[in-house]
Amino acid sequence: MTDKNIGFIGLGVMGQSMAGHILAAGYNVRVYNRTKQKADALVEKGAVWCDSVADLAAASDVIITIVGYPADVEEVFMGPSGILENAPSGALAIDMTTSDPALAQNLWQHGQQINIGVLDAPVSGGDLGSRNASLSIMVGGEPEDFERALPIFKIMGANIVHQGKAGCGQHTKMANQIAIAAGMIAVCESISYAKHAGLDPETVLESIGKGAAASWSLNNLGPKMIQGDDAPGFFIRHFVKDMGIALSAAKNMGMKTPGLDMAYTLYKQIEEQGDGLKGTQALFQLFK
Repeated sequence: MTDKNIGFIGLGVMGQSMAGHILAAGYNVRVYNRTKQKADALVEKGAVWCDSVADLAAASDVIITIVGYPADVEEVFMGPSGILENAPSGALAIDMTTSDPALAQNLWQHGQQINIGVLDAPVSGGDLGSRNASLSIMVGGEPEDFERALPIFKIMGANIVHQGKAGCGQHTKMANQIAIAAGMIAVCESISYAKHAGLDPETVLESIGKGAAASWSLNNLGPKMIQGDDAPGFFIRHFVKDMGIALSAAKNMGMKTPGLDMAYTLYKQIEEQGDGLKGTQALFQLFK
């Protein structure tokens, strides 16, 4: 284990489990979160609390971040108290937030100037994937940095792919979110149709969930829609953020994204109703 000291920033729904897996694997883990109480369980298990991003970065070989928004990523990476100003030369910084591809490229360029490797490595799989260490991890950055990070990625995920240069991980995650966005509308419409036709939607899922219509969203979130369970595995407000990034990137590439446009409009409606902290399956509310 060459990189023994791991710093982890962001202990939300997914970060808690991800940091916990790294700690359980025998690494020295330092943690930082805006809300200190969220670190208590990990500290009890042996993680070390740091009072600032700067302190954490200075004591780490590898720094992992999974925060909320691109602005949060920029805050923890840049400036006098950020990762890039305080991490030792030769360190590796890995941002696992779903963020802006252009920002990922910018952080990589800054890192190159000061001998700090930077990877963008967003994930898919939600809270279940983080708990089960079965996340899909999409990585952009230098091949040698990817190989260095691979033992750590394998602790958190089951499907780990190097997608290319800096920013490619984030572009891959945008493709993932676009596929999910349109798919969620289809799942809602399908279950709504079954109900209107007088069918038992749970019995319908037994059939279509094993056929050509099968998808992760249908089989994992469909039952939650039927049960009225809106508990978050992934917050609506974060999904709206992701779709906004994807829409902006697509526009810059001259693309049309009608499915994404519709999904963004509907999810924005749910968020504006005050339901941004519900799970993405709460979209079904609009189809009842």
